[in-house]
Amino acid sequence: MATSKEFHDYVLENLKFAGNVTTRPMMGEYLVYYNGRLVGNICDNCLLLKQTEASLRLLDGAELAYPYEGSKTLMIVVEDVENHELLSELFNEMYFQLPEPKKKNKSKI
Repeated sequence: MATSKEFHDYVLENLKFAGNVTTRPMMGEYLVYYNGRLVGNICDNCLLLKQTEASLRLLDGAELAYPYEGSKTLMIVVEDVENHELLSELFNEMYFQLPEPKKKNKSKI
């Protein structure tokens, strides 16, 4: 089941308090970026975040789920997307624990 536009907009509206959060559509779902770094996904009307030291500590005991069938990446399910203070702290801490985006090589033709 694809994520609804309404749920995407709802999550994005709540994440704006964390800072520079953007999304990119991907096969009916969305990738979630914070200051240019991939932090998670919005899949099946659910916000899922990568497992980092910060996310595991701040969301201790949260449910883990795969973002899509066949995925090898187990992610943390965020139950309360309206907790602006927690999500701001979480994204700020996760940012330094996530790899920088890979630079794309521009080929000259």
